[in-house]
This record gives sequence, structure tokens and C-alpha cells, in this order.
Amino acid sequence: MAELDDIYNTKILELAAAIPRTGRLGGSAVSGEAHSKLCGSTVSVELIVEGDCIASFAQNVKACLLGQASASVVGREIVGTEVAEFRQVADDMRRMLKENGAGPGGRWVDLRLLQPVRDYRHRHASTLLIFDAVERALRAVEDGTHQTPVVQSAS
Repeated sequence: MAELDDIYNTKILELAAAIPRTGRLGGSAVSGEAHSKLCGSTVSVELIVEGDCIASFAQNVKACLLGQASASVVGREIVGTEVAEFRQVADDMRRMLKENGAGPGGRWVDLRLLQPVRDYRHRHASTLLIFDAVERALRAVEDGTHQTPVVQSAS
């Protein structure tokens, strides 16, 4: 089992301290939100999709260190990402935490820093909040709705 020092390491602290793309987009942006009942963390996102590419992104992160670290990597890498690629990264994250998968690669490889969280099931939801919020916003784009879907994450 991973030690707490493996989870709360210097690199995770650095990521959490430098969350990019905070704030709001407004206008024609579509929003999504996810909330963890267990820890009370909430992540809200706004994005604009042009074609099949995430063209613009903003986030509001009120989460623990692990949620902040994931949001930091996503905020750094998401603009210019194709929707299918983002969904694959989200799937890779879930498999990494829940099924001992390798985790995302390429420019998303910093998300692997969160591998030690797999041993702490109660921390999975907060680590995955950013992915839940973005996927809800992407569904709103596909459905043509512009409401903020809020879903409680329990996993």
C-alpha cells in the first residue's frame, strides 16, 4: 500500500499550487459541475467545443490537494484536445485508480503522479472530479443543452 507521503509529494503540491485556466468563459460556453459527497469538493468547468476539439476552457476548483492536482494537469493540456482523446484520458485515469491500469501517457503523463491514490478508494472521487465535470459539459454540448449538470460523485 502506498504511504501518505507518496500521495502528498512535492510534485503534487506544485501542481495543486499552479492551477491554470481558472475563472469563467461566459458567453456561449457550456458548463458542467461535479461534487464529491464524501469530502465536499466541487469542480465547475466551462468549455467551448469547435468541431471535435476543445477550443476554450475555464475551471473553478474548490477541492482537496488531489482534486487540485488533477485539475491542474487537465487545465494545462485540455485546450486543443479532441473530445475523443479527452474521453480516453478520463477512461485511463479511472482504470489507473480502480483497475491498476498504467494511466494516461503522452502529454497527460503527469496524471500518473496520482497512481498512489489507487490504494485510497475514498480519495478516488475527488481525484476524478475534473473528469466528471468536463464529461458532463461535453454531454451538454452533444445534447444541445446549456444547463449546468450537477452530479454527486460517490466513487
